[in-house]
Amino acid sequence: MLANLTGRHGIAVLAIIVLVFGASKLPALAKSVGQSMRILRTEVRDLDVDAPADSRQ
Repeated sequence: MLANLTGRHGIAVLAIIVLVFGASKLPALAKSVGQSMRILRTEVRDLDVDAPADSRQ
């Protein structure tokens, strides 16, 4: 499904995001997405460390 996406699709998605959120709110949106990804990565890493060795595949 994602293999058929082209550069034009990306530009269209970016234009829609700018229209929905506005150009002034994009830096705050990017910052919050980055913080969320950082938290998610940390939590997944902690879950992996806490899991017993025999349950890992």
